[in-house]
Formats: sequence, C-alpha cells, structure tokens
Amino acid sequence: MIGWGCFVLPGDFLVTAGPVGATIGIALGGLLMVLISCSHGLMVTRFPFAGGEFVYAYFTAGPHHAYVCGWFLTLGYLAIVPLNATALALLGKFVFPDLFARGYLYSIAGFDVYAGEILLASTAIIVFGWFNYRGVRVVGQTQVLLLLVMVAAVLLLATGSVLDTGSTLANLRPPFAPGRSVMSGVLAIVAIAPWMLSGFDTLPQAAEEFAFSPAQAFRLMLLSIALGVILYLTVLLATSYLMPWPELVAAHPAWATGVAIEQTLGSIGVAILSLAVLMGIFTGMNGFFMAASRLMFSMGRAKILPAWFGRLSPAYGTPSNAIFFAVAISLLAPWFGRPALLWVVDMSAVGIAMGFLYTCTAASSLLKAQPQRAPVRCGPGLAIAGVIASAGFIGLLIVPGSPAFMATPSWIALAGWVTLGSAFYLTRVAHLGKMTRAELDYLILGKGRSDPPHGGLGKS
Repeated sequence: MIGWGCFVLPGDFLVTAGPVGATIGIALGGLLMVLISCSHGLMVTRFPFAGGEFVYAYFTAGPHHAYVCGWFLTLGYLAIVPLNATALALLGKFVFPDLFARGYLYSIAGFDVYAGEILLASTAIIVFGWFNYRGVRVVGQTQVLLLLVMVAAVLLLATGSVLDTGSTLANLRPPFAPGRSVMSGVLAIVAIAPWMLSGFDTLPQAAEEFAFSPAQAFRLMLLSIALGVILYLTVLLATSYLMPWPELVAAHPAWATGVAIEQTLGSIGVAILSLAVLMGIFTGMNGFFMAASRLMFSMGRAKILPAWFGRLSPAYGTPSNAIFFAVAISLLAPWFGRPALLWVVDMSAVGIAMGFLYTCTAASSLLKAQPQRAPVRCGPGLAIAGVIASAGFIGLLIVPGSPAFMATPSWIALAGWVTLGSAFYLTRVAHLGKMTRAELDYLILGKGRSDPPHGGLGKS
C-alpha cells in the first residue's frame, strides 16, 4: 500500500488542500476504504479463490462484467509497479545526481530520460519479478522485512521533526490551500484514495495461497488501511511542520519532502528519508506484482484471457507466464518518462474503484440472497455504503466540474486502454458465449477443486 506516493506527493497535497485539508482528505479516504474492505472481507471468506474482485464480479453479473472488472484492475495494478520503479530515478537524482543522471537519451513532456535511471528501474522490476516467480512465501517474507525498515525510518523522521528547533505549529498556516474552497481541496484528496490506499485488496488476489484462514485476511486488511493512513499523515505533517509550507511549495521543488528534510534535519535526515522511500518503493512493487500476476492468472484460467496466462511454474507453482507478462510490460514503462506515467494515476484510480464497486455490489447481492454465513460481520447497510463510496470515487474523477476531474492526458490514456480492451474483448466474446455457467464455474474456481466452499459460485 505504501509506495512512492507517501513520500513524494505531500508537496502536491499541500498545494491542493493545505496541511489540514489534506489531513482531512486522507482520513476520510481511509474511512471509506474501511467501509469497502468490509465487503472484501465477506467475499474472501465466501470465495477464497485467486482473482479477488474478478471472481466477485463473475459471481455478481457473469463473465462479461468479470472481464470489464478484470481489465480495469489489471491496468490499475500494472501501472503501480513501473510507477514505483521510476520513483527510484527521482530518489537517485536527488541523492546521487551525478550517478543516475547520465546517458541522456531524449525528452518527453519536458522530462529528460537518462539511460542510468532506466537501468536502475529495470533492475528493480526484474528482481521483484524473480521474487514473485519463486513463490508467495518469498514475497511475504521480503515484504515484512521491508515494511519494518520503512516504518522504523518514518518514526525516526517524525521524532526528528518534533525535536527540531525550527519546527512549530505556525508552519502549518494557512491550514487550507488559499484560492480554493475547503471542500474542493478535501474532495480532490479523497478522490485518489483508491490509488493512494489500494493494497489491502491484494490479499484476496492470493487467497488460494494463504497459510491462514480467510477471516484473518480481513483483519489484515483493516490493519493495513490503518497503518497506511498513519504513515501518509506522518510524512505529510512532518513535511509541513518543519518549515512554512507556502514558502516550501512556492519554489516548486521536484521533491518537497526531500527539500524540507534536507534544509532542517541535514544529510542524516535525508539518508533516513531515502531509506524510507526505498522501502516504500520496494513494498509497492513487490505487492502489486503479486496482485497483477494472480489476477491475470485467474482470468487466464477462466479463458477470459488467453489460457497462456493461466499456466503455472512446474517448479514453484506460481503463475509464471502472468509474472513474465507483468515484467515485460513494466520494463517498457521507464522508457516513456515519468510525466507520461503520472497521467495513468487518475486512470488507475478509476480502474481500482471499479473493482471496489463490483465487490461491494457482490457483497450486497450475496447478503440479500443468503443469511450471512461468513465469520466477517458485514451487514447489508455496510455493503450498500461501500457501493455508494465506490461510485462516488468514480464520479469525482469522471464527472465534469468535479474538483478531481481527470486531466486531458489521463482521458486520452483511458480511452486508449478502453479501446484496446474492447478490441480484445471482441476476440473472446464468441468463446465466452459457447461456455456454460457450469464450465465457467469449474475454470474460475480452479481445475481439481471439486468441493469449493459452500458449493461454489454456480450453486449460489
């Protein structure tokens, strides 16, 4: 959940909403994620199969809706991997400007692309692709270690910010961004919560590989959301507490948090911050590699994507082809420059929010059809609230006049992805029409699973 955005975006948050406005927006986004996670908790205990939201969309509305959900989620997950990888270039240029800003190649949208940063990002992508190929146990062990280092670094930064002699609450003034309404600023932050706090939803993607009960997965989702909100707020408030934030953002720094730490806490502070950013980048890549590959594996197993995606490694039992595809797509991204990737952020938030919408709708449908049988308390009211929250996220990004309405490049990128998905769908629709519901159930739940929980999707 915590990737480069937690450490790189506080400057943008301050410009958009001010320190207090951004704090309110992040907190509200976290509460909405909790509402949505209740439906995820219910569905993962009912259908503990790889694919998560894709499986839930199939349960709710059939294979065609499942394709739409899976296609958008694939975009959201795949976009986050190279976004984290290219954040290494920003960190490298800030800490070692003479090392990674070498081998100038070309410029895209005013951003200079260097061979050194492409090599750095590509190496990280390959390494974490290898971790995922080796199995979910390696992914989990690596994730825990990186997380502990990241949290320790953030706590050190927070302590240093409080103890710094120049730090004062007066630096938080004005509390809201001038020239913009309070509501507009807060909603602009809330709108990207699906992108900012997505990560808890990666757990259902690997449900078949859990070494613990699905009910425990729900508790882990809640814990991750709480920790994510705390870390975002800690870095945001540390950035604005160290020095007057209007003065900080007025200089239009490439990395506002890095500048604030460097000017107040010196080289030691920058070293600790860099370590936290590095761990955040690695955990984001690690987790979303797992989520993207498991989602594509599930779609391939159901033959909604080519069956090639549903093949497993004979040595490790991991979705090897899906992992190879994720690595290949991610390796293309650094060549296009960072601004082009940032245009995908809003678009990926739309895709992730659509996955949330399908999940909450599925939970609501399940609760209407059956008494609650899962060990997660999610009543119809919570499920409907999740539906409203998910639809609200999408509306904030796509409704004209909204404070978080997507920029033109994001719309162009979204149109391209929808066009590509539509073309690919047309090649699969005839195949889907020939398959019975029983055949699809068998494929989506996994070959050889003759006794899925509660009788399987088809018996719901």
